[in-house]
Amino acid sequence: MQCLRHMPASLAARVAALATASLLLGCATTFDNQPLNRPITPEFVRQAAAPRDIVGRDVIGLSLSGGGMRAAAFSFGVLQALVGDAAGAGDVYDDITFISSVSGGSLTAAYVALHGRAGLAHLRERVLLQDLERDLRVDLLSPSNLLRLLAGGLNDRSNLAQRLDTEVFHGATFADLYRRNKPDVWINATDLYNRTPFPFTPQAFLALCSDLPSLRVSEAVAASMAVPLVFAPVVLHTFPDHCLTPLPPRLEALLGDPARVATDPVASVARAMRHYRDATRMRFLKLADGGLTDNQGLSSILVARALSGTAYGPLNEADAVRIRRLLFLIVDAGRPPAGDWALRLDGPSGVDVGVAAADAAIDAATRLSSAAFHAMTAEWRNSIVRYRCALDAATVRRHLPAGEAWQCDDVQFVVETISAEALDPARAQRLRAMPTRLALPAADVDAAIAAGRDATLQSAALRAHLARRGAQQR
Repeated sequence: MQCLRHMPASLAARVAALATASLLLGCATTFDNQPLNRPITPEFVRQAAAPRDIVGRDVIGLSLSGGGMRAAAFSFGVLQALVGDAAGAGDVYDDITFISSVSGGSLTAAYVALHGRAGLAHLRERVLLQDLERDLRVDLLSPSNLLRLLAGGLNDRSNLAQRLDTEVFHGATFADLYRRNKPDVWINATDLYNRTPFPFTPQAFLALCSDLPSLRVSEAVAASMAVPLVFAPVVLHTFPDHCLTPLPPRLEALLGDPARVATDPVASVARAMRHYRDATRMRFLKLADGGLTDNQGLSSILVARALSGTAYGPLNEADAVRIRRLLFLIVDAGRPPAGDWALRLDGPSGVDVGVAAADAAIDAATRLSSAAFHAMTAEWRNSIVRYRCALDAATVRRHLPAGEAWQCDDVQFVVETISAEALDPARAQRLRAMPTRLALPAADVDAAIAAGRDATLQSAALRAHLARRGAQQR
């Protein structure tokens, strides 16, 4: 920018001069972040209302955590374990019905949702070995970069999102993703204004009065990975003048108690949904890294369950009749506390304080959502059992596959975490030491893949799932 040619030498003076220049001299930094989403369409409303027939007797759900390319590779290793060995033993890939993802985990989740089982053969080369940092702006001594930082973020759609769109997802939209039907994938970001999780799901876009099928998958993944300040927020339009559906019936009941809105995460999401339809409150939705609200992608499931208003939601009635076993694997590739400043009187540095403070907030939110998810899963199972045991025979037979025996309380939900803790100390330490970056050496990528695969194969819950599947096939 021409007005920034003459700058003071020190970094502090540069920051002050740049702030003054931007305010007084009109030096504007523009971001390539124009909203790409479109208003809602009747066809999308019809599609969203139609039940999806993807839930069978045995279901595997996954949540893929954040953690940059380390998390993407670790998640890929988990999927490799679920495919089984070369002879096909232990193959439960077709049981994978649902994936919720955050940040780096969204890379793997979106690619698998688009390409299915066949995509696993080339995911390493086409996703994990990509250098997604190649075009990123990182030089804080650059005057233009400092001005970008002050304006909201060093990078925008012109680098990460563009690279994701052209080199990883090749222009794919959510319409392409939904053509495969299974697994259902929820890519999670954070609504910065409302401080709530925002999943790229039909229900969220119905609230936004926007069309999800036409949106590029790369936009959702970029939003899920948009670390604040490193990236400017990904922006979506709200379309309150185009709404074709009412908000969920439970929403107004949740918002009737102001004290609950202040303390209940579900009520805060309900408030955000109402804001989306208020043109005096929000015209643009600003999205950042999903890990800011929950680094394991569980909060959006908790909210969907609470807002469903049914005994079985977010499953449908047919799902509730068919399901027998749900194995939900929380795939955690996060990093524990690190650094040596806790061993010294001096420190941490200003940068370390900032990083540690952000990590503390993220980890606290993640621990709370994980505890709530375990409790919700137990309640959900019991609620489904009560519902099933009250059904009449005609309803059961309408949804149950022909010839299958019926036992109304034969339902089991199991939740287990897959992490480095299952590995030997040396391997676990190597995984933890990998930086949270968008590019890693091939050796680190392969080590993270192997770690995810081996940690999953040690899962007692998975072994029990495999034993049941084997007994059914005999």
